Amino acid sequence: MTAQNLLDSPEVRQVLFHPRATPETEPPAGAENINIEVEPGISIGCRLFTADKNAPTILFYHGNGEIVADYDEIGPMYAQQNINFLITDFRGYGWSGGTPSFSALLADSHVLYHKLRQYLADQGYSKVLFIMGRSLGSACAIEVASAYNDEINGLIIESGFADTLPLAQTLGMDLSSTDLTEEQTFNNGGKIATVTKPTFLLHGQLDTLIPLWQSEKLHAECGARSKELQVVPGADHNSLIAVGGIFYFQAIRQFVDRVSGTSDWRKLRRAYKAGE
Repeated sequence: MTAQNLLDSPEVRQVLFHPRATPETEPPAGAENINIEVEPGISIGCRLFTADKNAPTILFYHGNGEIVADYDEIGPMYAQQNINFLITDFRGYGWSGGTPSFSALLADSHVLYHKLRQYLADQGYSKVLFIMGRSLGSACAIEVASAYNDEINGLIIESGFADTLPLAQTLGMDLSSTDLTEEQTFNNGGKIATVTKPTFLLHGQLDTLIPLWQSEKLHAECGARSKELQVVPGADHNSLIAVGGIFYFQAIRQFVDRVSGTSDWRKLRRAYKAGE
């Protein structure tokens, strides 16, 4: 059995993915649903929270067991920080069609990136785009950031992992009897080495599902000259926002502002003088 066949097998899929199927729901005020066809007959549900079309946008790949609608209270928090927030589901999650798999997850991340970027351009949004992934979604975000490094402005990873095999073992998937190597899995550590755009990593100090050393390794292997790892004291895998509160969003906004230049004092000074 090849590595891809093994990772796409039903035994691995049922451990790796925990989809929750729901009907398409009405978006909250200030948001809209976008359905992206990733292959004939299969569409992925996405939701865009708009702060301002001139503001930067974060394209967000969520964690396992989560769906787009879980972020209906979080999306507006990004909008309050003047960041557009565009979240995507996976196959079989939310109102998205298809069945999730290792291969589809990575392949779909490319299609979603291209089509959602085009949608933003067609609707007149700023070209400033950051890629973000949480937990399982970090594999999608790093895949995309590595492939389109020159096109994006920066990468944000929350509770991400560098090595897949230790995570698989934590999830109860024993792959020790196979010849599988990290390079044949998501290979987040290897891919992030090719990312040179500014990178911001957040991780809970008490995370036991994906321990802190995973983000420390991502940080060490990242190819960006500008890279930062922010550890959230007292937070576990799923409580970074609950523990960090508004400071979580402010930290992301400060990173986005710094990278996009909106907080550059020279630009602010020029704008101030222009208004005089």
